[in-house]
Amino acid sequence: MSTLVIGSGFVGRAVAAHLLHSGEKAVLASRTPPPADTGRRPPWSALDVTDPTAVRRVVDATDAERIVLVHGPSDVTWCEEHPEESLRGHAGAARVVAEAADDRRIVLISTDNVFDGTDPGPVETSPTRPANAYGRAKLAAERVLAERGGATTVLRVSLIYGWEPAATPKWLNFFSSCVHRLRAGEHITAPTDQWTTPVLVEDVAAVTAAVLPAPAPALLHLGGPERISRADWARLIARELGLPPDRVTGQPRALGRYASRPENSCLASTLLTTHPATAGVPVRGAHDGTRLLLTRAERAAAL
Repeated sequence: MSTLVIGSGFVGRAVAAHLLHSGEKAVLASRTPPPADTGRRPPWSALDVTDPTAVRRVVDATDAERIVLVHGPSDVTWCEEHPEESLRGHAGAARVVAEAADDRRIVLISTDNVFDGTDPGPVETSPTRPANAYGRAKLAAERVLAERGGATTVLRVSLIYGWEPAATPKWLNFFSSCVHRLRAGEHITAPTDQWTTPVLVEDVAAVTAAVLPAPAPALLHLGGPERISRADWARLIARELGLPPDRVTGQPRALGRYASRPENSCLASTLLTTHPATAGVPVRGAHDGTRLLLTRAERAAAL
């Protein structure tokens, strides 16, 4: 099977890598090429996902049977400052892809920001109430693709993390940012009142691959099994690095860059561990994921 992954950022690359490792074909498509690395890289096509002609051309040229959408601006603060551009980048692009996809299956990677954060563990049947522009744009994209019926799965994912080099061109995910800054001797300020259910990017890729074949749920939540504040997670990372946890200072989210994030950027699921498509896919918690990534980094540094 061949899959077109639209979006070659942190998550899109992980999904493509997982598919390649599983013996399947994958093609990345995005405005800019993915960064060079030493790993096995899938083919890449230049694509403006808001351009109907370009999308149709790439879909037809790749001859992919399935499409994963990991598109659109993901900086919550930027989306808050540019709501119209955010809406076009998510919902507008989703409509373009839906029209070009014909009857191909689409998996949309969505977000916990479709909820307002008052519920510490919203499930698939919980009512959506986005409290920021990013959540509104993603919810609009979900609704566009829901019109396709059973040909689409919306996979809402909580905060995604994994290892990224310090020289990554765009912003680092929270885990990697904390590691590099703490190792550099910096102090970190993180909110004590912004809670997440973090998910390791490898687990996101595995669940995405699991729901690509039909039958799969039309809507699925993917959150890690641990609910943790950003401040507590940063302290956990400091301890695992052998550094004093007082390198991390907690503050209210309203005073920093997380002001537009919901109090609870969390997800729970009634389907993830019971649906045949995903029941056998393990999802690791923040403690296990943190230790795993730091152990790998230590081994790599020793080589």
